[in-house]
Amino acid sequence: MHAGTGCVSPAPAAMPFVKHTTFTAVVVLLAGLATPIGPQPAAGGRAAYDVSYLWHRDLDSVIAYHRQLSRVLGPTVAAKLKVVDRSNLYGIVYHRRGDSAGAARVARAHTRVLRARGLAAAAPVRSRDWVFVDSDATPGASPVAIRRSAQPPTMPDLEAAVERSIKQLRREGKIAADERTGWAVHDFKTGKKLVTINEDVPFQAASLAKPFFAAAFFVKVESGRLIYGSKSRRHMERMIQRSNNHSTNWVLRRVGGPREAERLLKRKYPTVFRDTTLVEYIPAGGRTYRNRASIGDYSRFLHALWRDDIAGSREIKRLMALPGPDRLFTGARALPHGTKVYNKTGSTARLCGDMGILIVRGADGQHYPYSLVGVIEKQRRTRSYSSWIRSRGDVIRSVSNIVYRGISQHHGLQSRL
Repeated sequence: MHAGTGCVSPAPAAMPFVKHTTFTAVVVLLAGLATPIGPQPAAGGRAAYDVSYLWHRDLDSVIAYHRQLSRVLGPTVAAKLKVVDRSNLYGIVYHRRGDSAGAARVARAHTRVLRARGLAAAAPVRSRDWVFVDSDATPGASPVAIRRSAQPPTMPDLEAAVERSIKQLRREGKIAADERTGWAVHDFKTGKKLVTINEDVPFQAASLAKPFFAAAFFVKVESGRLIYGSKSRRHMERMIQRSNNHSTNWVLRRVGGPREAERLLKRKYPTVFRDTTLVEYIPAGGRTYRNRASIGDYSRFLHALWRDDIAGSREIKRLMALPGPDRLFTGARALPHGTKVYNKTGSTARLCGDMGILIVRGADGQHYPYSLVGVIEKQRRTRSYSSWIRSRGDVIRSVSNIVYRGISQHHGLQSRL
């Protein structure tokens, strides 16, 4: 997270490097590692699971944190606590190679210990053919002494570009002092997360949570407890395409209410919905401020949706592609005509956001999908809703332009960032 952009308090002293603004870093628990690339089977042919603690671009920081984890979790765990390298994104895993239920239990137990020390949570992760790094290496050691994967193609530093843009907009008064922002970009073509600004901070959800409600509904459809028929389809279309609050509450009532929706989602997809809190139906007038989710939850949801790992994902994508408002493509002049968009906006007097998947087509005929999440949250309700939403929507469009230019430069679709 970057306090300069999002006005978030600094990280605990116990792990100072994780949120330090001098690193252009990805700090995620499983966010980019959930894809089942090369999972290793456990006994009986089932996928094996490890426990994950941290992912970061700075190797020295990860090695230092590994030592801290080893002291906190004790020698038995430390013996299997490994620093791993995945395309220059370094992580720490407890290499246990057990079943998913056991990994989840261990992650919960370790999280209780770690959070008591002000450290980050643990999470289960599919085991794979990890590339191990020498965790006893001296910080700053020669790369020859450390096993690293091949360098990926150069990618423009999108996170830094977005940071510069947001800081400039703050100086110009286009983002107020009582507003914080959060951003995430995930290039599905390369599998890399390119922007993670305030990714783990819960923001008000507003209507951005409506695809989550749809996913909870389809969990019940998948288990045979609900039927997706013409009436439910009509309410789903109104909820997603038109952001109709009456239809949203109809869907929530069928699910069993907002708290039941949260329970279903976290039970079915624990590595996706890590920071989501659903406590209220949409109130009269649409002033919904109590439901919350992190930028990371939206980003992980979009990736799982793209991979069809969410119940009803094909129908949810159809719904999100229906003609409707967006702040990612419409008015973002850098993006080419014909870009396909799956999105959902969120708008209140205290929040302006959009989250979606954009698919651009290159001159080579290939498609280049990526996700973009952008949220601007205000501490106090604006006195001029229409002008505030319009101006903050333009901020999201300007970031979308920056992101597209970086994606297109990396993939050879355009010449400059």
